[in-house]
Amino acid sequence: MSLAFLLLALALLPFADLAIANSDPWGVLARLAAGFLAPDFGAVSDLGHAVLLTLAFAVVGVVLGGAAGFALALASRHRAARGLATILRSVHELFWALLLMQPFGPSALTGVLAIALPYAGIFAKVYGELLEEADSRPADVLPRGTGAVSAFLYARLPQALAPMKVYGLYRMECGIRSSAVIGFVGLPTLGFELDSFFRQGQYDAAAAILLTYYLMIGTIRWWMRAKLLPLYFIAGLAVLVSLDTVSLDWANVARVFTVDIVPAPLRGADLAAPATWAAFGAWLKIVLVDQATPGLVATFVVTQLTLVVMGLVALSGFALLVRNVVGRLGARAGHGVLVVLRSTPEYMLAYLALQVFGPSMLPAVIALGLHNGAIIAHLLGREGERLSRTLRPDAPRGLDLYGYELLPRLYGPFLAYAFYRWEIVMRESAIVGILGVATLGFFIDSAIAEIRLDRALVLIAVTVLATAAIDFASRRIRARLALGAFGGVEAQRFPAR
Repeated sequence: MSLAFLLLALALLPFADLAIANSDPWGVLARLAAGFLAPDFGAVSDLGHAVLLTLAFAVVGVVLGGAAGFALALASRHRAARGLATILRSVHELFWALLLMQPFGPSALTGVLAIALPYAGIFAKVYGELLEEADSRPADVLPRGTGAVSAFLYARLPQALAPMKVYGLYRMECGIRSSAVIGFVGLPTLGFELDSFFRQGQYDAAAAILLTYYLMIGTIRWWMRAKLLPLYFIAGLAVLVSLDTVSLDWANVARVFTVDIVPAPLRGADLAAPATWAAFGAWLKIVLVDQATPGLVATFVVTQLTLVVMGLVALSGFALLVRNVVGRLGARAGHGVLVVLRSTPEYMLAYLALQVFGPSMLPAVIALGLHNGAIIAHLLGREGERLSRTLRPDAPRGLDLYGYELLPRLYGPFLAYAFYRWEIVMRESAIVGILGVATLGFFIDSAIAEIRLDRALVLIAVTVLATAAIDFASRRIRARLALGAFGGVEAQRFPAR
């Protein structure tokens, strides 16, 4: 199976645009390095403001998404609830931000909903699984006649509360990453500041933004506590309300949801007339053939090439966390590198790579491969360190330990994690199109920029269907290879820990 994916990636190379469009990539790298060696925090006058808004959007968005996701999880037996959750989580938060910008502008409501909507779908899936997996025996010993609500509150929910709490705190970390990223589309978070300084060539100030972001992520385990979450939520609401100066034009909001999202040939047309549907068919053909098809092909090419890079990074990177392979100092350095790569949002990494290599598929493949590979390398490295401690005292070390002991044992888990990340990589490959790569995100961004929301919704639907198809294929392959026993649940619930 690994060879088949490698051969597929090689077959797609002639269709990939991997050219280095920047005339001086090494010069850009040198300036980036110089900026990190001497970050200029004084140049970022609004740094505190950006940090405050980044945290406020994250906390409020994740809390609202968690509450909505819990409600959807309770209704997960109904097909409509499951379908809604699937749609919500299949659309990236950047796409949500672009769509919501049209009716609500760059307001606090746009930022909060851009995070809350996809996170509601994610929470619904995970919370639903946790509740379904709860032990049924406590409910069996309840007195006869106990109501369904009482049985749920006293027998099922208490078993799921602990993992729900852990997952909610992990999602808060993800929410900070999402909050930073939505700044790239105009919301005043750290991503907006980073984009502004890069456009001005002020790499020392951009380095200050990135270091501040890493400090936020690196210290989250010390200041993010479940007991403090209500306080953080109230404070976040107060910040967003006090700093939101955008006044909503409700006439514009109504027009977006009643007119702009309707396909152009159907607006005010006679729906009984054959000519109307002929015009709609011609319009749909243009969207699907001229935009969706090339965008989908490019997205698939980026996805498959990324899988190979991701695999190479994961299989080589997990050894950096095993002390018996690289030594104590090497393991510490490797842990630091992997933390930076997996903590940096994939979109932000792609943006940085774009500054170095220029607009092509190459920055997307490198960024997505490094980010997702580091996530899997971290999971495998943790297991590899555990395995190395169970070996005999005279067991080999170094490359022998890696090649003959760890790699054969961890290849099954590697495939399980890789196939799970497949559909995530597909969704990420679509979103990097906003940066100029000709994936589906490029055409979605162009349609929204031209205020053609009807076209954008069709293209987003294509993205959702493509992601669902990859998810279906991934589940079938994992089942066929019997990979379900290799930590798949942990990969799905806590993919970046």
